[in-house]
Amino acid sequence: MTESNNTGRPDDAELAAMSREELVELGGRLDGVETVYKEPRWQVEGTRAEKRAERQVALWFLLAGFFGFALLLVFLFWPWEYKSVDDPGGFLYSIATPLYGFTFGMSVLCLGIGAVLLQKKFIPEEISVQDRHDGQGDGSAEIDRKTVAANLTDALEGSTIRRRKVLGLSVGIGFGAFGLGTVVAGLGGIIKNPWKPVVQTADGMKAELWTSGWTPRYHGETIYLTRSTGTHGPGAFVKMRPEDLDAGGMETVFPWRETDGDGTTEESRERLHAITMGVRNPVMLIRIKPNDMERVVYRKGQESFNFGSLFAYTKICSHLGCPSSLYEQQTYRILCPCHQSQFDALHFAKPIFGPAARALAQLPITIDKNGYLVANGDFVEPVGPAFWERSS
Repeated sequence: MTESNNTGRPDDAELAAMSREELVELGGRLDGVETVYKEPRWQVEGTRAEKRAERQVALWFLLAGFFGFALLLVFLFWPWEYKSVDDPGGFLYSIATPLYGFTFGMSVLCLGIGAVLLQKKFIPEEISVQDRHDGQGDGSAEIDRKTVAANLTDALEGSTIRRRKVLGLSVGIGFGAFGLGTVVAGLGGIIKNPWKPVVQTADGMKAELWTSGWTPRYHGETIYLTRSTGTHGPGAFVKMRPEDLDAGGMETVFPWRETDGDGTTEESRERLHAITMGVRNPVMLIRIKPNDMERVVYRKGQESFNFGSLFAYTKICSHLGCPSSLYEQQTYRILCPCHQSQFDALHFAKPIFGPAARALAQLPITIDKNGYLVANGDFVEPVGPAFWERSS
């Protein structure tokens, strides 16, 4: 007997000559594991009960595959673009997200049930006792790698999956469909090119992230600051004058063009609805009290963006794009209720608290010849949260 045999650990030559069963026994002994009971689930092969159990397990894995493929198909082909409840196809859009969750959840559930039934009905029943010991942190030796591999192989052979073609196929379908659906759903959201120029502007076609409803479509276009009345037909938006807002007050305004119409036609109603739903359209119009104007700090290069005591800031938070919809009239603080960012309206909407790191974008405003408030150009920076391509 060699020196390695005296220590209970075979040398490399003896290790290579060992069978799988011997390696399993050796691995348990080296880890201080004693198997006191181990019996196969089915002593006699091919019984009706065994076939029934095999069909039950296969059914759950096939169901997992079905829901996995359903997730893939729903994600790829189900209507996903926004529709309101009243629009054609609104119901199909409203159940898109629930279908994502349902198919994904059912696939995971069926895989879990199938795995539990596989263990209970086919993995050999075993009772083992292991001594408690601490690892030495020296890494795995060759003997440890071989014995672990032998244990895994023994578990596979003991499960009898290799001789059960239907069960093995169902396991592959279940996990394969689940994995494929999960990968496609996870990557699908980043496949669309966000920089595809799809919006017509005065300076040519631009990507949607660079634009908003306040972006002029042609040079000299008049875009009014309007108050939303909450309706969808005639009178949905009302043009505002400076005197319509009290000192210290704040109101959310939206961009409206003469070409958007008054809501008397179907085309006009669609345009007015698009104004309301535009994520970068809402703007806070704030009127500073006369005795507080001397406290105003202007952002460099934006000293002329206000009209008198009227200042217009985007309502979209620069942190994660939430609506900064709360306003403290006495302190001129703008608050985002989602993550508690605060902005000082007297200091070019500079962040003074919370996770936001950039000031809210300011819209240049003035009045037209009839005294209505209009945009005096577009935002000079993208509205909303940061992204890689923006310079500020």
